[in-house]
Amino acid sequence: MSSIGIIGFGRFGELAARYLSKDFSVAVFTRSDREQAIQACGARAVCFETVCRQEIVILCMPISAMREILRQAAPLLREDTLVVDVCSVKVYPVQWMRELLPTTVSILPTHPMFGPDSAAHSLKDRKIVLCPERIGSGKYEKIRIWLEGQGLVVIKSTAQEHDEKIAVSLSLTHFIGRSLSAFGARDMDIDTEGYKRLMHILGVVSHDTWQLFEDMHTYNPYAKQKRQAFIDAMLGIHERLDR
Repeated sequence: MSSIGIIGFGRFGELAARYLSKDFSVAVFTRSDREQAIQACGARAVCFETVCRQEIVILCMPISAMREILRQAAPLLREDTLVVDVCSVKVYPVQWMRELLPTTVSILPTHPMFGPDSAAHSLKDRKIVLCPERIGSGKYEKIRIWLEGQGLVVIKSTAQEHDEKIAVSLSLTHFIGRSLSAFGARDMDIDTEGYKRLMHILGVVSHDTWQLFEDMHTYNPYAKQKRQAFIDAMLGIHERLDR
């Protein structure tokens, strides 16, 4: 049985531990006192050194904390370790892992396109993006097959292609949702199907932290460009209406 270490036990780390512990031995490191919650997921709480000695190490912390964690973990990793990240952006994590991790360590950047709410009961038909960076084809295929066996739809991509597309499909969506919240949008008795869809967007982003929102814009090299293009389009329509 492969041993998996998870660094970070936020909402997604907890979800990952719950699903992975069904098939693997899972060790979790977190700075918070969450031992009972970790055990409830079928995993065990361990120290940082122990979590880094597992066959697969999954990074489940905010991207803003990732560089420092990589520096601390690098000298503790086994030569055959596979390091996986789950950040919603990929260009910078790839750059940092290549820069800071030993060349003997395999790297598989990923972006699970689901979270604790959407995958609370099942992974079926949820998407996950894999950006194979430094990993043997045999190991990659084993992971792909296991993920598909859980019902996931696996999408293979480069980090650059991922970030350019996600700057629209995720970052821009969250920008719209946050803007609706700041505007004060709320459920109304006189509404339309279109307005209900807007409220759905607001609801999707309301469970995520401001740090996640800020990170997906700060660390995506395409996010500002896409966000500005959207703002320019809105201003153009606004000016046409004024005319």
